[in-house]
Amino acid sequence: MGMLKEFREFAVKGNAVDMAVGIVIGGAFGKIVSSLVTDIIMPPIGMLLGKVNLPNLFLSLHGGPYKTLDAAKIAGAPTINYGLFLNNILDFVIVAFCIFLVVRQMNRIKEALSPSSAEPTTKACPQCLSTIPIKAKRCAHCTSQLEG
Repeated sequence: MGMLKEFREFAVKGNAVDMAVGIVIGGAFGKIVSSLVTDIIMPPIGMLLGKVNLPNLFLSLHGGPYKTLDAAKIAGAPTINYGLFLNNILDFVIVAFCIFLVVRQMNRIKEALSPSSAEPTTKACPQCLSTIPIKAKRCAHCTSQLEG
């Protein structure tokens, strides 16, 4: 019974829910970036490289003359799919850059809202160490006269 209670406390904590939402949104974002790379970015790059379909670049280990990667797969030929690998690298770089931009912006917002960046509003009384307003001339707790 104790482990079930502990699991329930973990599952309803904000961190677990935030993580689950992040994973779902991250998966959807990954699909969007993959589509961006495959459908928008790679065709012009292939065109610049001489009308090459980059995801269709492969090296057949059988040495057979296969026109496309699909033809090599249908024939059961082992292949090194370096075009798909380049696509995945580009996917990763774009996703990593987008995440970097989001984290960078969140850090800036967090820093701007951080109370540590604001001027302090309280200080400790040198006599009784109670927390008092920074502009206080006398401690409300011990009635000591304060400098400044």
